[in-house]
Amino acid sequence: MSEVEHPAPDATDPEHKAAIVAIIGAPNAGKSTLVNRIVGSKIAIVTHKVQTTRMPVRGVAMRGKTQLVLIDTPGVFAPRRRLDRAMVKAAWVSAGDADSIVHLVDAPAQARALAGKPDGADVRAADDVARIVTGLRDAGRTAILALNKVDAMPRDALLGVTQALHGEGVYADVFMISALNGDGVEDLTASLCAAAPTGHWLYPEDQAADAPMRVIAAEITREKVMLRLHDEIPYETMVETEQWQEKADGSVRIEQTIFVQREGHRKIAIGDKGQTIKTIGQLARAELSEMLERPVHLFLHVKLKENWSEERARYTAMGLEWE
Repeated sequence: MSEVEHPAPDATDPEHKAAIVAIIGAPNAGKSTLVNRIVGSKIAIVTHKVQTTRMPVRGVAMRGKTQLVLIDTPGVFAPRRRLDRAMVKAAWVSAGDADSIVHLVDAPAQARALAGKPDGADVRAADDVARIVTGLRDAGRTAILALNKVDAMPRDALLGVTQALHGEGVYADVFMISALNGDGVEDLTASLCAAAPTGHWLYPEDQAADAPMRVIAAEITREKVMLRLHDEIPYETMVETEQWQEKADGSVRIEQTIFVQREGHRKIAIGDKGQTIKTIGQLARAELSEMLERPVHLFLHVKLKENWSEERARYTAMGLEWE
């Protein structure tokens, strides 16, 4: 959905400013948490599992007469499969189209890598950071470096990370933040607002996200699946909202299908006597009811669909490139 399709009613105000900001980073750096924090509501799902975000998700944040359109991008990592390649490509395309780029880095992981005491996840995260630095340099772009999770590390280690990354020459500024508790986030936001060009708002000021509610609802359920089954099922699950029916009493009836790629995973998702799928439904229903501010009747189905990640239509639906 393009920005020009959503002009604000009073967008001709010459004092209005607007900017598209791409948040890029390695998987699990905290991009979705940061976007949700700045927007002030949940528009992107968050789990501890890597590659949770599959498609660029846009959140709209208002600060006075400045509108920031924040793009929560898929993580940048070494892709192996078609879906991986499409996700990484989407992240770089979003960065290329943005007015500003924020490179979010898991500072404690980077510090452990620099100190020579990393675990496997730290090594991968450091490699992904280096990959992003190279990508920025090759594209001739500068970014704002946001060191995340700084509340979980000593100051001397943080200084070492700052010096090492700032020395790469691709960062215009550095902010130290905690996306989870909000430390430093408003300073970062203020800087993005100050750099925003004068121009029409891209969305109505009361719109928090540029995604149909059917898509957001499916993502909420996928989040619950990942949180509940992270040890049993790989991240290759998909949720689709099949039906959305507005009821006369103000409630909404939603039917969704959870697609898995193996029969064994289907049985795990359903659980003994249907208990697992019931729990997932309860968690998703509660959050959707709160988000929509009305009763939600949620019905979940689990279906086997081998190789769904190799179907062109799925990529189009997620806003990803097939080739």
